[in-house]
Amino acid sequence: MSKIAVIGAGKWGSALYHAFNVKNTCLITSRSERNLMHFVDLDTALKCDYLVFALSSQGIHKWLKEHFKNQGQKILIASKGIETSTCKFLDEIFLEFVNHDQVCVLSGPSFAAEVEKKLPCALVVSGFNLEICEEFTTFFPNFIKTYIGDDVRGSEICGAYKNVLAIASGVSDGLNLGHNARASLISRGLIEMHRFGNFFGAKEETFLGLSGAGDLFLTASSQLSRNYRVGLALAKNQKLDDILKDLGEVAEGVKTAYAIEKIALKNQIYTPIVREVVQILQGKDVKKAVQELLKAKK
Repeated sequence: MSKIAVIGAGKWGSALYHAFNVKNTCLITSRSERNLMHFVDLDTALKCDYLVFALSSQGIHKWLKEHFKNQGQKILIASKGIETSTCKFLDEIFLEFVNHDQVCVLSGPSFAAEVEKKLPCALVVSGFNLEICEEFTTFFPNFIKTYIGDDVRGSEICGAYKNVLAIASGVSDGLNLGHNARASLISRGLIEMHRFGNFFGAKEETFLGLSGAGDLFLTASSQLSRNYRVGLALAKNQKLDDILKDLGEVAEGVKTAYAIEKIALKNQIYTPIVREVVQILQGKDVKKAVQELLKAKK
């Protein structure tokens, strides 16, 4: 039997499945059956020693509660986001069902479409147990360079926050504000993301590396990013419901923006870009939101 299985067959889950199959026999499962060589039922997948979760962040807790059976599996969280209803980070959700030394987090700049094409990239596997992180890195193909880290919280914050900043960047480009504006927004966004992470004890180097700056620069500057495309459409005054319907995929930054805003307000963390993104999602005029950011004191 295969040692590794991907849970979730969306674009990211499917891309990881194809990547892992370069050197291994990797299984994959999802709610609806897919025409993939090693697609299996959920019970079969859960019997694997190593599980890679690529589910929507907002549905993970419900899925685990309904389906997961802890058999000592080693888990790699490939999803990115923060649960809006509870403001819990994803590792916190998993720790309701497994021990902390079973869990790792995957982060770094990685569009599913490019991973599927076997184009090179570099990713970080962060965990509480570095031996398990090392074990997961052996499954990756040669076109993906992997690093190991221990800053689980920082990696998760970067993966979640950059999606919200990508929406803001899409708004900027959608308004044709220019490259200067986008670069300014992304750099200030990196500082804001670090400020948020610093509250939770995240390491500074995480925000300067692949998990932080690397993933942010990628996601906030390309139409391959779903969240960036949401921002582009919002700048054209399209309705959010219509945008998400046309997108046909989950844009994690939309829900994550509300979670970050709730956490920031509770803990008095200054997050002006996220605040404006939330207000835009609630219907605020995008040009007025830009003006508010320009008037922000820091």
